[in-house]
Amino acid sequence: MVKTGLDRLLDRNDIIRNRRIGLIANHTSVNADLHYGWDLIRETGADLRIIFSPEHGLFGVEQDQEPVSKVPSFPDRVQSLYGDSSATLAPREEHLEGLDAVLFDIQDVGSRYYTYVNTMVFFMKALDGRGVEFMVLDRPNPLGGLSVEGPGLKDGYESFVGVLPVPVRHGLTAGEIARLALSHFDLDLELSVIEMEGWDRGMFFDETGLPWVPPSPNMPSLDTALVYPGSCLFEGTTVSEGRGTTTPFQVIGAPGVVPHELAAELDGLPLPGARFRPLWYRPTFNKHCGKTLGGVFIHVTDRQLFRPFATGVALVTVLRKLCPGFEFTRGVYEFNSEHPAFDLLAGSASIREMIEGGEALDTILDSWAEEERDALEAVREYYIYGES
Repeated sequence: MVKTGLDRLLDRNDIIRNRRIGLIANHTSVNADLHYGWDLIRETGADLRIIFSPEHGLFGVEQDQEPVSKVPSFPDRVQSLYGDSSATLAPREEHLEGLDAVLFDIQDVGSRYYTYVNTMVFFMKALDGRGVEFMVLDRPNPLGGLSVEGPGLKDGYESFVGVLPVPVRHGLTAGEIARLALSHFDLDLELSVIEMEGWDRGMFFDETGLPWVPPSPNMPSLDTALVYPGSCLFEGTTVSEGRGTTTPFQVIGAPGVVPHELAAELDGLPLPGARFRPLWYRPTFNKHCGKTLGGVFIHVTDRQLFRPFATGVALVTVLRKLCPGFEFTRGVYEFNSEHPAFDLLAGSASIREMIEGGEALDTILDSWAEEERDALEAVREYYIYGES
């Protein structure tokens, strides 16, 4: 079984004993026996002074883009890093006073959009030049670390869903992302990564032996994480990405869509490792709440071949044609109103403009191939783990 950075830290508890500690964590900060990290860290003799919680809160209570509330009857001092403005995404000066080290221990899901590691990077930047050690307790990338997919992040499109110029499926662990961020932003920061034991880049999460704790309210399973790098693009459209169902991001649909027509068109496309089952569903909240929607369920039949971002772009392209009233949404998305949400997720306006311009799907899917090759070479410099 893989040993996480948290479990390895607990084996070497002299590292933090008697030190004044801040902890960035949520409910995924557990050891192999599912005990919470904040309790275990305190038992080492560390002076745990403050816990920082990311989007969704310490226990994953809040939905996406909801300001985080205080946890009732929780004895520790907890400070949210996700409030009602972009100013809340980084710690305030008074939160850092007196700390010797800040620990990061949250399970990521391997997509550039997913905000937990972006919270980590924002925090690292806040510690620049302060002389406070930043320690990442590393955890697996659930999608493995062999594949990258999708375009990089272009200048001017940085946001809370895109902080570093990596592909959408980045293939890195949190510790590796921290190493990249240290270099990319040229930070004056003492960074330590407590490495995992037994993880290699070819492992998906269900091969680690670790318990899956749903990282956020709409990430119930590894199957969700597998499709998320593509299905999350629908957050930037009027199509439902399945929030309000028990299988978010695996079901995609909208009013007026004919399920069998959509499934037939998708099954005729070169999208390896996936099949599309036609269905109807009814979200209980979020987009089209209470309405019966036509759509498809994405079944990953071969996760080695499956290309989630390409599949998501293909779905967007087809649904723009088949879905009555399809639109790319405008407005505020993750505290940013400068660009459409789809562009923030995709990393630029290029893909949306090609879709709206009627470019052939093959042309669109080929448009980021060179970026993928370049990115795979660039990120290798920050690898901690090899292949078995």
